[in-house]
Amino acid sequence: MLQIIQSPSKYIQGPNALQKIGCYGKLLADHYLVIADKVVMNITKDIIENSLKTESVQSHFELFNGECSKNEIHRLGDVLKANNCRGVIGVGGGKALDTAKAVAYYNKVPVLIVPTIASNDAPTSALSVIYTEKGEFEEYLMYPTNPDMVFMDTIIVAKAPVRLFVAGMGDALSTYFEGRACSMSRAKTMAGGQSTLAAMGLAKLCYETLLEEGYKAKLAVENGVSTSAVERIIEANTYLSGIGFESSGLAAAHAIHNGFTVLEECHHMYHGEKVAFGTLTQLVLENASEEELETVLDFCDRLGLPITLAQIGVKEGDGFTEKKIMEVAKASCAEGETIHNMPFKVTPERVYAAILTADALGKAWRA
Repeated sequence: MLQIIQSPSKYIQGPNALQKIGCYGKLLADHYLVIADKVVMNITKDIIENSLKTESVQSHFELFNGECSKNEIHRLGDVLKANNCRGVIGVGGGKALDTAKAVAYYNKVPVLIVPTIASNDAPTSALSVIYTEKGEFEEYLMYPTNPDMVFMDTIIVAKAPVRLFVAGMGDALSTYFEGRACSMSRAKTMAGGQSTLAAMGLAKLCYETLLEEGYKAKLAVENGVSTSAVERIIEANTYLSGIGFESSGLAAAHAIHNGFTVLEECHHMYHGEKVAFGTLTQLVLENASEEELETVLDFCDRLGLPITLAQIGVKEGDGFTEKKIMEVAKASCAEGETIHNMPFKVTPERVYAAILTADALGKAWRA
């Protein structure tokens, strides 16, 4: 099998990076459909519109309805065609960005990605996670290329809710461990081949950066400021994790996240929060060393990432049953899920046991 690494054509990060979108965007199209939800639109519309106008680039702004579903993708595609747009700018969080990528793909136009939060590694990837209208995971939509450009305005990101910033670290936390598992099993990655030295190097750097800078960055963002630690975590959450997961592979952590989407009580949790618990569960599945488990438990607990079932909404008093967790385990092991990239056979029974053990470890750590 070939070894493959892939990435966006251009990654642009720094204070006020969004003010340059017209300068770079004009290289690819002269008329953009700009997609964002209401809150994000209020924050960014004037900046984007003024930057595009300065470079004589036209724009049409359309509100994103909140779910990266097939219906929403088709609706926005119709808006793009009705307004003769020749490019897409997606602004906001993971679902808005994934939707923008899908609209651009189906209409064969370039896409510029503008995250306003560093809550996951979706911005750089050549895939979208498609959900049902009810918010349940449906499928991965794979693209032949990564986004044309990614803009990370660190001033905007630093002012986003702290919980979202921390959730991004939860998502990034899984990158090294899932990549390591895929490397051991020689599994095919999202890039279409086996991982490269460069991809695993980025995944490991991502993990090391989280441990070194994560807590300091959280404290800065709590005060609405951007420091060197914040800049480094934004790069870890977005670029290092994005290239790392896509080109070194996904395994159990993300599959277990997908499993938890079948439980309605978990729908209020962010992607990265569920992935963090999925990472802990993957380490239990692997029978990781006590030292590694304690490092992950300490990192998550200090940042406020969930390490127990109760913290992701599954509480014994709310009808916690063996059946519920087995539903999660079975969904995690569905045909085609990335959990089968683990270097050993995984069954729902093993996942069920690992989830309960991860919960017990988390309870003991917090006690």
